[in-house]
Amino acid sequence: MTLLLPPRLTGSARRLRDAAHHRGLRTVRLTSFDVPPGLRAGHLHAGPAFADAVAPALGIAPLQAPEDWLARLPRAYTRREVRAVPIGEAYGLRRPAFVKSPNDKEVPARVYTDGSRLPGPDAVDPATTVLVCDVVEFTAEYRLYLLDGAVRTGSRYARRGRPDVGPLPREAADFGAALLKECGHTLPGAIVVDVGVTGGHWAVVEANAAWASGMYAADPQRVLDVVLRAAGPAGALTDRDRPFVRTPAPAPAADRSGSAR
Repeated sequence: MTLLLPPRLTGSARRLRDAAHHRGLRTVRLTSFDVPPGLRAGHLHAGPAFADAVAPALGIAPLQAPEDWLARLPRAYTRREVRAVPIGEAYGLRRPAFVKSPNDKEVPARVYTDGSRLPGPDAVDPATTVLVCDVVEFTAEYRLYLLDGAVRTGSRYARRGRPDVGPLPREAADFGAALLKECGHTLPGAIVVDVGVTGGHWAVVEANAAWASGMYAADPQRVLDVVLRAAGPAGALTDRDRPFVRTPAPAPAADRSGSAR
């Protein structure tokens, strides 16, 4: 079993590599986005651009949440209005909103004062889906690694919008378990979901592909379990996970590092 890594390794990628070696797995770090002849690898941990470039050639099936997943969640789990719309429609916004790409970095995640501040049609296809969210403050944010309907591990990663890594409290794991019980069927079997506290209530921040996510203070071995399932051989896909396979998108010219978030 071989885990493929991109040219530039983040701290999380190094920890995942070490966890794989400790388990007796082989890792290969490419020096470019080109797949060398004869290379065989069944798993990867990298950013979306790298995954799009190499996964099809190697028969790897990266899993991710649907683009409109957050927008379709019950309001009790989001605590704010979230819409999934073409960015061409979002240009008409006349109020501040938090806008981001669902699964990529094509549209930077931030608060935009109005739609005129979004990347224009010369930079982004007007049909590109974005998430448009009410502006709220999360007092604390946590990353949950989910596998087969259970919270496997996690970590705090921010407080009041600033990086602050720490342990995962029971309350965050319990909220994740409740989310999975009601909405787990809307997600692939291996995924990352970020949650947080806003206005005194637990809420979902967003979903992220496990193969493209930083682990912060999460348990590396348990993270590895989730990553191996989240980006594994296409031939091993279950019927349940098949609808969640990522369709490769053209890589933005400005992001060729391939690193995970």
